[in-house]
Amino acid sequence: MTAPRTPRKAFGRLSLPERTYLADALRTETVGGVLLLAAAIAALVWANIPALHDSYESVSHFHFGPAALGLDLSVAHWAADGLLAIFFFVAGIELKRELVAGDLKDPKAAALPVVAALCGMVAPALVYTVTNTAGGGSLAGWAVPTATDIAFALAVLAVIGTSLPSALRAFLLTLAVVDDLFAILIIAVFFTDTLNFAALGGAAVGLVVFWLLLRKGVRGWYVYVPLGLVIWALMYNSGVHATIAGVAMGLMLRCHRREGEEHSPGERIEHLVRPLSAGLAVPLFALFSAGVAISGGALADVFTKPETLGVVLGLVVGKTLGIFGGTWLTSRFTKASLSDDLQWADVFAVATLAGIGFTVSLLIGELAFEGDQAMTDEVKAAVLTGSLVAAALATVLLKIRNAKYRGMVAEEERDDDLSGVPDIYEEDDPAYHLRVAAVYERKAAEHRRIAEEMESARLAEVAGGAGDEDDRPA
Repeated sequence: MTAPRTPRKAFGRLSLPERTYLADALRTETVGGVLLLAAAIAALVWANIPALHDSYESVSHFHFGPAALGLDLSVAHWAADGLLAIFFFVAGIELKRELVAGDLKDPKAAALPVVAALCGMVAPALVYTVTNTAGGGSLAGWAVPTATDIAFALAVLAVIGTSLPSALRAFLLTLAVVDDLFAILIIAVFFTDTLNFAALGGAAVGLVVFWLLLRKGVRGWYVYVPLGLVIWALMYNSGVHATIAGVAMGLMLRCHRREGEEHSPGERIEHLVRPLSAGLAVPLFALFSAGVAISGGALADVFTKPETLGVVLGLVVGKTLGIFGGTWLTSRFTKASLSDDLQWADVFAVATLAGIGFTVSLLIGELAFEGDQAMTDEVKAAVLTGSLVAAALATVLLKIRNAKYRGMVAEEERDDDLSGVPDIYEEDDPAYHLRVAAVYERKAAEHRRIAEEMESARLAEVAGGAGDEDDRPA
């Protein structure tokens, strides 16, 4: 007879290497998210103070760059097409790593975040489409509410002081990686109007050279950085959005470890470039993209125009229902039961948090309504509003379970044997129990010593007191 199969757990315990990678990645993303939040607030202040508004417009629209190469761009344009290429380069490495060494490597484990991410993109697009079809609005912005901003979501978690268990954080990160992949495909397929085949061919040749150099084991930033810049410039001039060059190069890096390697080349490069992406590139993009005029009338218009209302509802309602519904359906049809420590309310709260769409949503908003500055600004205001509402709802839902989360995180990080590895990964190892026993024996010996010293001091005090009594005169 065969033993009955244990049903797979959704949001179960991560492997130790995956948990370590996740902790390092989220630490950088959280810091970057706080900088992103600060940059967005700075942009809104800069753009909405009358005395400073003109300077914001002047800096954003200041052009520089070699015109002969088709790169005489505004500061805002450089931020969107140039700096975000770094962000998408890191996204490409993350995706490659997930495919070869992370959750997406196992089709059964990958089903949950992939289906959740797909549903979390389809549902907002449907909500936007239905809203604008009913209201007679433009369908051009259907893709705006489809993106999740992991850095902004983590910044919200940092600000409100909520600690999510590692399984939920891993789900959120993997969800965002898949989300970024489909956002890249949307940009490449739906926002490419005309093609310069000579420039596109040149970019393709550059990517082949990039791949061959990697295969040959050529090392040195002085080789890859200039080549990457050439590929980016050719991709920009081809008519395909230049950020596609970033993700293509990221996907080419090797992300599996060979014998004797502590880290793969992709992991090393990601470790070097991620702080640049999270700490500089994305905040600067936010600084020159989030600066829209905000007033009582403008905020009221967000809820009255079908385009902007569709964006808000897509982020708040579509994202939440899509991700939660996709997760529930996947777990039901794959018979993966929810982890014993979690409830479906926790999944719903994380789905609400994923409604924070900022960086990629702002980028798609600019592409969708290119040439209509007024509508672009209104859609940006809608992205900010929808993200703020989603953040507020997620804060309330997560705070309700915060005490439970703190207990789960404390249990995940408990290290009684002082080995540097959380106990939950060592409990099946006899050596772990011997180390714990030794720790408790040392503690017991220390407590016995303290007790003996206290008892000796007490007896000495009693003996000393009795002598004083006898020496007193009658």
